[in-house]
Order: sequence, then C-alpha cells, then structure tokens
Amino acid sequence: MTTPLRTTLKRALTIDGREFVVTLTPAALKLTLKGKRNGVELTWKELVNGDAALAVALQASVAGIADPKTTPAHGRKKRSLRRGNPA
Repeated sequence: MTTPLRTTLKRALTIDGREFVVTLTPAALKLTLKGKRNGVELTWKELVNGDAALAVALQASVAGIADPKTTPAHGRKKRSLRRGNPA
C-alpha cells in the first residue's frame, strides 16, 4: 500500500555536477537549481495527459535550467565605468 502525498516533499538531487531541488506537492512536481526560486514546474495533470514534454521544454527555455553548454547565455556585456575604455 502506498502513502498519499498530502504535504510538500523536498529532496536534493545532483545531475551532471549541478545541484537541484525536487519538490513534490499534491498539485505538481517542481525542479529548481539549488539556491534559486524559479524552476520548471509540471502539474500532475500535464504529466498524465501527455503535455509534459511541451510544458517542460517551454518552462526550461524560459527559466534557463537547460544545460549551460548548449543554451546561449542571456544578459548584456558588462561595460567599464572608465572613460576611454570601450569594453
């Protein structure tokens, strides 16, 4: 017999040397980088209906959780505050 999931359950997970937190709630499963708030959330309904792949791909691209080696870096170049240095 299995135990019903009634409260939030969090567990640490390491994937390819990167630390994540997996959160299971009665409504969804959430994967976030350790120390961050935003991550990929997948409702149980999406998982059962087969919408999981699309939902995860979209959220991962927005959240930036995808593999840093294959995704482009977001952000702007840092500029020097000194005059005469165009960097």
